[in-house]
Parts: sequence; structure tokens; C-alpha cells
Amino acid sequence: MQNRKKGLLAALACYFIWGVLPLYWKLLEGASAYEILAHRIIWSFLFMVILLTLLRMGGIFRSTVKDLVSHRLKGALMISAAFLITANWCIFIWAVNHDHIVDSSFGYYINPLVNVFLGVLLFHERLSKLKWVSIGIALVGIIGMSVELGRFPLISVSLALTFALYGAAKKKLHINPFVSITLETLLVLPLALWYVISLYLSGTGHFLAGDMTMNWVLMGTGIVTAIPLILFSTGANNLPLNVLGFCQYLSPSLSLLLGIFLYHEPFTTVQMTGFSVIWLSLVLFTISDFREQRGKVEQ
Repeated sequence: MQNRKKGLLAALACYFIWGVLPLYWKLLEGASAYEILAHRIIWSFLFMVILLTLLRMGGIFRSTVKDLVSHRLKGALMISAAFLITANWCIFIWAVNHDHIVDSSFGYYINPLVNVFLGVLLFHERLSKLKWVSIGIALVGIIGMSVELGRFPLISVSLALTFALYGAAKKKLHINPFVSITLETLLVLPLALWYVISLYLSGTGHFLAGDMTMNWVLMGTGIVTAIPLILFSTGANNLPLNVLGFCQYLSPSLSLLLGIFLYHEPFTTVQMTGFSVIWLSLVLFTISDFREQRGKVEQ
């Protein structure tokens, strides 16, 4: 029970931080999404190196690197994971700072359903009839909203797809989460450093440009990236998957509320209908998943 309580608190804290993260990116509105992304990569890498050193995980890191180098498929999956999470971060930061928080929250609502669909395609997982119904309802909701709005919800679907594919790559790799995020940021670090240095030399960068607050907020991107990942790892190790899956809806719910009530983004009747359909599909999905997990426990 103590481990379960610890896991639940960690999971709730993780999803709460992810849910209010738009508040942090809004502090950096003066910088472009690409500059923020580059700093997020750099400072996340440095923070994770310090963390691995304090946890004395250097041996695990080195053995993981050797394993990835000796297995081409694993190496390719790690590179794919690095670029997928980089793309996901970039899309999310751009969406927040261009007043599309509502769209981003929609993306993370449909993410669990995309995960399940990829599980069928890539891992040959079997779904219950109720889960197939929930996916069908979600698809109808996305198509209906696209038709009514006259545009495809590109931001939402891109966020859901990149994060789902990232999760699929991580599932294949089975790597320690701390080591994984360190390697992912390391792989794209040269591009991030090149971009930040280019901005500095051209005089268009915001780091070391005289604004100390901006400097500290940019450096803090590493902390706000790493801490939720640590909390998520703790939650995942101490909670059943159905409880962890239910907690994840906290994050897009908080983002949705921020988008509507704090930043006054439009939330039309069409969007409300689309969200309602997705929420219905998630309720059915959660019920089905809960039944499956309970059945496994009883066996």
C-alpha cells in the first residue's frame, strides 16, 4: 500500500506538471519555438547527466550504449525515438505559443487511443469489442470535427501520433527511462547547439542577450522536462497500468482549462461536440481496460 500511495502521488504530480506546462512556455513567448526547443534539449541533457552521476548510473549508461551500437535495429529505434520526441516537443511548444493550447489538449486526449491502435498494428495486440467501438467513435469525432471546422486537426493528430510512435519505439527498446532520455537528448544535441550558437553569433538569440530572467527560464527548461519524467517512472513502477492510464487524463484536462479560461482561446460548439465524442470514447475505453485488468487479477 505504501508503494501504491507513493506511485499515485508521483503519477498525479507528473501529470499535473505536464498539464500546467503551457504556463512555463508562455514565459518564453519572446523566443521562437525552435530556440526554446534547442535550449530544452541542451539543458535537459545537462540535467540528466548530473542526475545519472548522482545516481551512479554511469555503468548502466555505458552498457546501454554498447548494446545499441552492437544491435543496428535497437540503434535505429533509439534514433527514431530521439527525433520523434523532439518533433513532439517542438509541435507542443509551437502550439502553446501560437494560442493552440485547446488543440494540443485534444491531441493528448486521443493519444491513448492511438497507442492502442498502434499496439494492434505493430505488436499484434488483441482488442475487446468495446475498445474497437471506442476507437471507432474517436475516429468519427475527429472526422466530424474536421468537416465542421473545414480543416484537419493537424496539431492534435501530430502530437498524438508522434508521442504514440515514440512510446512504441520505447516499448521495443526496454531501456531505463533515465538513460533513455539522456541518450535521446544526446542524439539531437549537436543540432541544438548549432542552432543556439548560430542565433548568438547573429545577435538574434535570447540567451545571454542581457535579460537574466530569460536566461534562467531557458535554463530551467531542462528541469521542467526531467522532473516529470522521473515522477512518471516512479508512478509506472508502483501502479497498475489501469490506474496510471486513468491519471493521464489529468494533463490534457488542465491544459484545456488553461486554454479556455486563462488564455481565452476559442472553444466553439463544434469543438465542444468533438471533445464530447472523444470523452465518450475514452469512458468506454477505460471501462473496457478496467474490466480486462480486473480479469487478469482474478485469474
